[in-house]
Amino acid sequence: MKTTATASRQRTSVRSSRSQRTQGQAYGGNGHEKEHNGHPSVSPGLAAWLAKPKHNLIAGKWVSAANGKTFDVLNPADGSVIAHVPDSQSEDINRAVTAARKAFESGPWRQLTPSERGKIIWRIGDLILKNAEELAELESVDNGKPRAVAKVADVPLAADLFHYMAGWATKIEGNTIPISVPYAPGARFHAFTTREPVGVVGQIIPWNFPLLMVAWKLGPALATGNCVVLKPAEQTPLSALRFGELLLEAGVPEGVVNIVTGFGETAGAALAAHDGVDKIAFTGSTEVGKIIVRAAAGNLKKVSLELGGKSPNILFKDVPDLNAAIDGAASAIFFNHGQCCCAGSRLLVEKDIFDDVVSGVAERAKKIKLGPGLDAGTEMGPLVSEEQLNRVTRYMNQGKQDGACFVTGGSRQGDQGYFVQPTVITDTDPSMSIVREEIFGPVVVAQPFTKPEEMLPAANNSEYGLAAAVWTKDIAKAHRIAAELRAGTVWINCYNIFDAALPFGGYKQSGWGREMGHEVLNQYTQTKAVVIGL
Repeated sequence: MKTTATASRQRTSVRSSRSQRTQGQAYGGNGHEKEHNGHPSVSPGLAAWLAKPKHNLIAGKWVSAANGKTFDVLNPADGSVIAHVPDSQSEDINRAVTAARKAFESGPWRQLTPSERGKIIWRIGDLILKNAEELAELESVDNGKPRAVAKVADVPLAADLFHYMAGWATKIEGNTIPISVPYAPGARFHAFTTREPVGVVGQIIPWNFPLLMVAWKLGPALATGNCVVLKPAEQTPLSALRFGELLLEAGVPEGVVNIVTGFGETAGAALAAHDGVDKIAFTGSTEVGKIIVRAAAGNLKKVSLELGGKSPNILFKDVPDLNAAIDGAASAIFFNHGQCCCAGSRLLVEKDIFDDVVSGVAERAKKIKLGPGLDAGTEMGPLVSEEQLNRVTRYMNQGKQDGACFVTGGSRQGDQGYFVQPTVITDTDPSMSIVREEIFGPVVVAQPFTKPEEMLPAANNSEYGLAAAVWTKDIAKAHRIAAELRAGTVWINCYNIFDAALPFGGYKQSGWGREMGHEVLNQYTQTKAVVIGL
């Protein structure tokens, strides 16, 4: 799950795409729901929240950027301005890190018992559910995804993550270790380990799942007793800011979580390089992940990365149910508009069923209803930004120039908003950029195979290794293939199955470390060995 474009280009895109419609015109601020370009606008409650000035959350207070500047947040369905948020720079990051350091070293957070900390984290999950309607609506208008999808997926998954992590707060344990010291014959020792929080954690999250990525990052950091400076993506900062209000309502002490909005090359770069940060956690593109690693070298801060993917989705002719497998293949690439790092963007199909699968996925693609996320009938919203639209269409145009066959889609949809047609491509070769590189849009490349020994090298022929899937009723074959796939997650006869207890992360250039599950706790703790002479 990731963001792809460089921050400098994003800044240009935000500035140049400003709508003539003002924030108040587009989203009311007058307490009355309106129609906007023939589509439902936001609810009165959210319209009132959007109309309020937005600030950074630092040391428990809502404050403007040190330079007083803001930038526009756009609705990807039509390019209109929906809010203005602080254009934070290094000074703001420094203030946030200072607040987090003070909270970690002398604030009440570390003095709370694990049970008390767990209760606060549980309340965060409860507040997400209590505000589910508003949060789903905000995700839709900020990111573009259908409100109905956000309500049944993003919001409950975020709440579940906090509820799951609340239980871990009381289960961060060390070990007692019997030791033998050859150079101290007859001496006796009591040795044990403790697991302690890393300290101040910088977290940079992407735009494709704004609320859910807040949860994935904050949940384990808080459960293990750390303090945080969070920078949301510049395209979708609103969910994080609204979430900051819920954190305060839940009773999170001041300075424990600080939220700073801004661009990657300013606020993000300053956070990654800050010597007061003990760990940086980043979800985004592999390209930016490498920049994060270099920035972190200054004080050798710990780094965890959840990066890109080009995931193979493998269908054998003995699939348990061909229609269900076709539905799964379509969902694997078109879910969240293809803006998902584990999207099944490489469809590898056994030759005997290749034509049926391709035509089936193409038919499903043609029937997907594109529209603004607030429309009840919308099944796929716009891409997140003009930058992302240009990226996806550039890849498709390159594929056409390279001679690939576009079974369906292949173009922008309409002339307003950042919509792109769900696209199915065949007749490719491994050298094409549409096969090798992450497009991060609703674009799938379908390739036939005849034998597993032919398919496996193709499936693993990628610099990425985030996810993969196998569809077959032969469970022994499924196990054999899963063992050979170089991916952090392998789904069998399903796709996009996530749970707070299930670790998620990648092999190769798809990242370092894991999100979720008990394994993520290792990313936010460090082990201390204590030896006592008896």
